[in-house]
Amino acid sequence: MTASLESASATPGTGYRHELYPYAGGDEFVHGALSFIRDALEGGEAVVVAVPQDKASLLRAEIREDDAVRYVDTSQVAHRPGRLIDAWQEWIREHVSEGRPVRGIGESPWDQVGSPAEAEELRYHEWLLNRAFAQGPAWWLLCPYDIAHDKTGLQAMGRCHPEVRREGQTIPCEDYDPQAPYAFVPLTHPCDPYDEFAYTSGDLPALRDKIAACAEQHGLAGRRLRELHLAATEVATNSIRHGGGQGVLRTWSEKRRLVCEFRDAGYIEDPLLGRTRPNPRQLGGRGLWLVHQLTDLVEIRSTPDEGTTVRLHTELPE
Repeated sequence: MTASLESASATPGTGYRHELYPYAGGDEFVHGALSFIRDALEGGEAVVVAVPQDKASLLRAEIREDDAVRYVDTSQVAHRPGRLIDAWQEWIREHVSEGRPVRGIGESPWDQVGSPAEAEELRYHEWLLNRAFAQGPAWWLLCPYDIAHDKTGLQAMGRCHPEVRREGQTIPCEDYDPQAPYAFVPLTHPCDPYDEFAYTSGDLPALRDKIAACAEQHGLAGRRLRELHLAATEVATNSIRHGGGQGVLRTWSEKRRLVCEFRDAGYIEDPLLGRTRPNPRQLGGRGLWLVHQLTDLVEIRSTPDEGTTVRLHTELPE
């Protein structure tokens, strides 16, 4: 199964269904999730549950894992939005290959989100799901959202979901925006002080030296620094090849993360680029996917008029 890169959005009730479930507290979460699972089982459907461990424990106490119900470990991807579409493809692939209808329950650990940037990228991921699965196999994803934790974010989540569950009924979501912009909010300003380095063809070794110097000031070394170097080389190479032959690197630290920002004059037309696993037989197109695997958070903003900005976040050691 491969995700579609077409721009069509899902239509409520057909194909891929994407439903927001606002709830308040653990009891309401369990009631809504169990109802969704039991309806699926009565209809002969499989269910993939991808929720934080504490929520999964509540559901396991009522419905055990078997051939029809699978609880997946989300710890490696829950805080890395750029990896989540690929993860969902993998989680549902087994059931789709069997020809069995599939439902999913997916909730991000909103109470553990480390920064506004991570929260925004998680919401953007929710919107991108509609594009990623618009032309793929039919399945239904329920997204619980605890309004007791963050009621102000409910409207933003509504923009990402064609349907919403209210009092046990599924209805069209009035806030849903099928033509949402490339990303919902502009990037924050870099933290002062930051270092800046203009690069072009032949400057990649110097660029890696700049990143290493900044990383060493904050204790980042070894494997994590090598991974950051590889990701930075991919982004800078894209700038040189597709962004006018040059770019600007900025580096700084914020909230226990090292941030490397790359700006160039190019334009990334496909917002799903890098978020789905490349076909082994395809030529090229693996760079941004690799970047998502090597760093902890990737922010991308790109317009034809303003060019492209890519930010790589790498967690710093304690």
